[in-house]
Amino acid sequence: MRQPASEVNVSRSKQSYSRQLGSDIRKDWDLYLLLVPGILFVLLFKYTPMYGLVIAFKDFNIFDGMAASPWVGLEHFKKLFTSQEFGGVFVNTLIISLLKIVILFPLPIVVAILMNEMKNMLFKRTIQTVIYLPHFLSWVIVSGIFIDLLSTNGGLVNKVLMSLGLEQIAFFMDSSVFRSVLITSAGWKETGWGIIVYLAAFSTIDPQLYEAAKMDGAGRLKQIWHITLPGILPTILLMFILRLGSVLEAGTEQILVMYNPTVYNVSDVIGTFVYRMGLGNQDYSFTTAVGLFESVIAFSLVITGNYLSRRYLQRGIW
Repeated sequence: MRQPASEVNVSRSKQSYSRQLGSDIRKDWDLYLLLVPGILFVLLFKYTPMYGLVIAFKDFNIFDGMAASPWVGLEHFKKLFTSQEFGGVFVNTLIISLLKIVILFPLPIVVAILMNEMKNMLFKRTIQTVIYLPHFLSWVIVSGIFIDLLSTNGGLVNKVLMSLGLEQIAFFMDSSVFRSVLITSAGWKETGWGIIVYLAAFSTIDPQLYEAAKMDGAGRLKQIWHITLPGILPTILLMFILRLGSVLEAGTEQILVMYNPTVYNVSDVIGTFVYRMGLGNQDYSFTTAVGLFESVIAFSLVITGNYLSRRYLQRGIW
């Protein structure tokens, strides 16, 4: 019985790829040899720890170890999906992540475009350095800065409010404003990193396109809309798809150093929930199940985002 033409073509393609790969390895064996340490590092520190995921399907006991702990199947996932506390945590995670995407994702794009239009290089580099510096500060330091600024006990912001005849605001104790503190501090710290990425993307745009647009009578806004934005669109898509992968992360490190029990109802996210349950209650199996759920959702979002990008915009990560 003859094989279908499609199967024959696939088989030939695989054979051709294998021959080409073997030829490349023989030709540049020394370069491929340099890949070995990196591959071993990834296997050892990225893939080997994935064995620990079995904890999510066991009643893990730290004294018995992973191998001796009894299997419980999907019991922890049932507990996860029926937990009222996790429901609130999941909603908080989505709200904070969506706020950061809607407000903070376009911010470095806008600022980078404005900086790209600056003609004074000294002023441009000064502004770029000032905006980029907070990226190197840890969240502990950033938290301390914002606590000092927003404190009700001598904080600069509340002093200004009082001088204007307004009431003080307990920014870190008021559930109605705490999320705004998270968004503001995240924007202040990380916008500079995004600006660097987009400024680098501007260098790939052919300057002759701007000259041609000027000759056609296009102003600065039309040049930005028809040349600059399409020119950095691949970078925007790349950053957005990668951002989708951290939707359920929502800035765990930031929230851990800023929140307190009075604002748990609006700021407790999956990462902080795992931290409290895993280390506080030593419920390692349940928190592993939560972490696995988060990872599966993140992976699905990245795959879906890349698929939609390739289908409708003909661009993607792969």
